[in-house]
Amino acid sequence: MRVLGIDPGLTRCGMGVVDGEVGRPLTMLDVNVLRTSSSEPVPIRLVTIEKGIDAWIEEFQPDAVAVERVFARSDVSTVMGTAQASGIAMVCAARRGIPVALHTPSEVKAAVSGSGRADKAQVTAMVTRILRLTAPPKPADAADALALAITHIWRGGAQSRIEAALLKARR
Repeated sequence: MRVLGIDPGLTRCGMGVVDGEVGRPLTMLDVNVLRTSSSEPVPIRLVTIEKGIDAWIEEFQPDAVAVERVFARSDVSTVMGTAQASGIAMVCAARRGIPVALHTPSEVKAAVSGSGRADKAQVTAMVTRILRLTAPPKPADAADALALAITHIWRGGAQSRIEAALLKARR
Protein backbone atom coordinates (compact mmCIF):
# COMPACT_ATOMS: atom_id res chain seq x y z
CA MET A 1 0.00 0.00 0.00
CA ARG A 2 1.22 3.48 -0.86
CA VAL A 3 0.03 6.34 1.34
CA LEU A 4 0.44 10.07 0.94
CA GLY A 5 0.49 11.63 4.40
CA ILE A 6 -0.42 15.31 4.62
CA ASP A 7 0.19 17.55 7.62
CA PRO A 8 -2.00 20.46 6.52
CA GLY A 9 -1.02 24.06 7.05
CA LEU A 10 -1.43 27.29 5.16
CA THR A 11 2.20 28.39 5.61
CA ARG A 12 3.81 24.92 5.75
CA CYS A 13 2.01 21.84 4.41
CA GLY A 14 4.01 18.67 5.05
CA MET A 15 3.77 15.82 2.56
CA GLY A 16 5.31 12.37 2.75
CA VAL A 17 4.84 9.18 0.76
CA VAL A 18 5.35 5.78 2.37
CA ASP A 19 5.07 2.29 0.86
CA GLY A 20 4.49 -0.83 2.89
CA GLU A 21 2.14 -3.07 4.78
CA VAL A 22 1.58 -4.24 8.32
CA GLY A 23 4.30 -6.60 9.53
CA ARG A 24 6.82 -5.59 6.87
CA PRO A 25 9.41 -2.82 6.75
CA LEU A 26 8.08 0.48 5.45
CA THR A 27 9.85 2.60 2.83
CA MET A 28 9.80 6.36 2.44
CA LEU A 29 9.54 7.38 -1.20
CA ASP A 30 9.69 11.15 -0.71
CA VAL A 31 9.03 13.92 1.79
CA ASN A 32 8.75 17.67 1.42
CA VAL A 33 7.00 20.77 2.71
CA LEU A 34 4.91 23.05 0.53
CA ARG A 35 5.42 26.64 1.64
CA THR A 36 3.31 29.70 0.98
CA SER A 37 3.96 33.30 1.95
CA SER A 38 1.72 35.02 4.46
CA SER A 39 2.00 38.13 2.29
CA GLU A 40 -0.03 36.45 -0.46
CA PRO A 41 -3.84 36.39 -0.44
CA VAL A 42 -5.32 33.20 1.05
CA PRO A 43 -6.98 32.06 -2.20
CA ILE A 44 -3.62 32.21 -4.00
CA ARG A 45 -1.98 30.28 -1.18
CA LEU A 46 -4.68 27.61 -1.39
CA VAL A 47 -4.17 27.28 -5.15
CA THR A 48 -0.44 26.81 -4.54
CA ILE A 49 -1.20 24.03 -2.03
CA GLU A 50 -3.70 22.43 -4.41
CA LYS A 51 -1.20 22.40 -7.29
CA GLY A 52 1.49 20.90 -5.05
CA ILE A 53 -0.77 18.15 -3.73
CA ASP A 54 -2.11 17.40 -7.22
CA ALA A 55 1.46 17.07 -8.52
CA TRP A 56 2.36 14.62 -5.74
CA ILE A 57 -0.77 12.55 -6.30
CA GLU A 58 -0.02 12.44 -10.01
CA GLU A 59 3.62 11.47 -9.44
CA PHE A 60 3.19 8.90 -6.68
CA GLN A 61 -0.29 7.48 -7.39
CA PRO A 62 -1.12 6.73 -3.71
CA ASP A 63 -3.69 4.12 -2.70
CA ALA A 64 -4.84 6.38 0.12
CA VAL A 65 -4.32 9.87 1.50
CA ALA A 66 -3.98 10.33 5.27
CA VAL A 67 -4.62 13.84 6.57
CA GLU A 68 -4.21 15.17 10.09
CA ARG A 69 -7.62 15.83 11.60
CA VAL A 70 -7.97 19.50 12.48
CA PHE A 71 -8.35 20.13 16.19
CA ALA A 72 -9.11 23.31 18.12
CA ARG A 73 -6.19 25.45 19.20
CA SER A 74 -6.18 28.77 20.93
CA ASP A 75 -5.32 30.73 17.76
CA VAL A 76 -8.40 30.81 15.50
CA SER A 77 -6.42 32.02 12.46
CA THR A 78 -4.13 28.96 12.72
CA VAL A 79 -7.13 26.62 12.94
CA MET A 80 -8.74 28.29 9.92
CA GLY A 81 -5.62 27.99 7.76
CA THR A 82 -5.13 24.38 8.79
CA ALA A 83 -8.77 23.57 8.05
CA GLN A 84 -8.58 25.25 4.66
CA ALA A 85 -5.43 23.34 3.68
CA SER A 86 -6.99 20.12 5.00
CA GLY A 87 -10.05 20.66 2.82
CA ILE A 88 -7.87 21.20 -0.24
CA ALA A 89 -6.04 17.92 0.47
CA MET A 90 -9.30 16.02 0.80
CA VAL A 91 -10.72 17.51 -2.42
CA CYS A 92 -7.55 16.67 -4.38
CA ALA A 93 -7.79 13.02 -3.31
CA ALA A 94 -11.58 12.72 -3.66
CA ARG A 95 -11.46 14.21 -7.17
CA ARG A 96 -9.40 11.16 -8.18
CA GLY A 97 -11.42 8.62 -6.19
CA ILE A 98 -8.62 8.06 -3.68
CA PRO A 99 -9.82 7.16 -0.17
CA VAL A 100 -9.08 9.77 2.50
CA ALA A 101 -8.51 9.02 6.17
CA LEU A 102 -8.31 11.54 8.98
CA HIS A 103 -6.08 10.77 11.95
CA THR A 104 -5.88 12.84 15.13
CA PRO A 105 -2.50 14.09 16.34
CA SER A 106 -2.72 11.91 19.47
CA GLU A 107 -3.57 8.83 17.37
CA VAL A 108 -0.53 9.46 15.18
CA LYS A 109 1.76 10.04 18.17
CA ALA A 110 0.52 6.83 19.82
CA ALA A 111 0.96 4.81 16.63
CA VAL A 112 4.56 5.80 15.99
CA SER A 113 5.86 6.33 19.53
CA GLY A 114 3.55 4.38 21.83
CA SER A 115 2.39 7.55 23.60
CA GLY A 116 -0.37 9.90 22.51
CA ARG A 117 1.46 12.66 24.36
CA ALA A 118 4.81 12.30 22.59
CA ASP A 119 6.49 15.55 21.65
CA LYS A 120 7.65 16.47 18.15
CA ALA A 121 11.22 15.32 18.84
CA GLN A 122 10.00 11.86 19.89
CA VAL A 123 7.78 11.54 16.82
CA THR A 124 10.62 12.61 14.54
CA ALA A 125 13.02 10.13 16.18
CA MET A 126 10.57 7.27 15.78
CA VAL A 127 9.76 8.15 12.15
CA THR A 128 13.49 8.16 11.46
CA ARG A 129 13.85 4.73 13.08
CA ILE A 130 10.72 3.16 11.55
CA LEU A 131 11.68 4.24 8.03
CA ARG A 132 15.39 3.48 8.58
CA LEU A 133 16.39 7.00 7.49
CA THR A 134 19.97 8.23 7.77
CA ALA A 135 18.82 11.65 9.01
CA PRO A 136 15.65 12.95 10.63
CA PRO A 137 13.19 14.57 8.23
CA LYS A 138 13.01 18.34 8.71
CA PRO A 139 11.11 20.47 9.47
CA ALA A 140 8.65 18.87 11.89
CA ASP A 141 5.85 19.20 9.30
CA ALA A 142 7.73 16.75 7.07
CA ALA A 143 8.16 14.22 9.89
CA ASP A 144 4.49 14.63 10.84
CA ALA A 145 3.40 13.88 7.25
CA LEU A 146 5.45 10.67 7.26
CA ALA A 147 4.02 9.76 10.68
CA LEU A 148 0.49 10.16 9.24
CA ALA A 149 1.33 7.80 6.36
CA ILE A 150 2.86 5.26 8.76
CA THR A 151 -0.19 5.44 11.03
CA HIS A 152 -2.54 4.86 8.15
CA ILE A 153 -0.64 1.84 6.88
CA TRP A 154 -0.48 0.33 10.36
CA ARG A 155 -4.06 1.14 11.37
CA GLY A 156 -6.22 1.80 8.36
CA GLY A 157 -4.74 0.13 5.35
CA ALA A 158 -7.28 -2.67 4.97
CA GLN A 159 -10.20 -0.24 5.11
CA SER A 160 -8.62 1.92 2.41
CA ARG A 161 -8.29 -1.06 0.06
CA ILE A 162 -12.00 -1.83 0.56
CA GLU A 163 -12.97 1.82 -0.05
CA ALA A 164 -10.78 1.96 -3.16
CA ALA A 165 -12.43 -1.15 -4.58
CA LEU A 166 -15.89 0.30 -3.92
CA LEU A 167 -14.97 3.62 -5.53
CA LYS A 168 -13.65 1.85 -8.64
CA ALA A 169 -16.79 -0.32 -8.83
CA ARG A 170 -19.00 2.82 -8.83
CA ARG A 171 -17.20 4.32 -11.85
